[in-house]
Amino acid sequence: METILKVLAVFAIGAVELWAAIPAGLAMHLHPLLTAVSAALGAFAGAALILGLGEGARAWLARRRGHRDAGKPGSIHRIWVRYGVAGVGLLAPFIVGAPIGTVLGLAFGAPAGRLLLWMSLGIVLCSGFLTLGGALGIAGIKTLIQVA
Repeated sequence: METILKVLAVFAIGAVELWAAIPAGLAMHLHPLLTAVSAALGAFAGAALILGLGEGARAWLARRRGHRDAGKPGSIHRIWVRYGVAGVGLLAPFIVGAPIGTVLGLAFGAPAGRLLLWMSLGIVLCSGFLTLGGALGIAGIKTLIQVA
């Protein structure tokens, strides 16, 4: 039962922020593979929820961006201009997170199906890299402690 609660916690954190879910899962001593899968599924659920909200998410972003200087586009906008929906989907989980990246992709006019596909691939890559880095970091620290 304790493991299920930890997995659900990592899933919920992943739905909001993948970058926080991986360290949380590793800190709770979940197996790295279980951590990666739970966090990735949570991030996917968060992105899918945003896509389901669709127009409401676009309106929210339009209201929010109205307060910024439109002459200075952010890094995700530059990625959109240069690489399109594939670039946003693959890189947004690394840069701003899956939910915000999904909102931005919708705001840029990305087709929902393609955005979800590329965002899913980006989530899997991000989850894998973060988990691998975290697990190797923990293993390295344990090795240093054993040597000392």
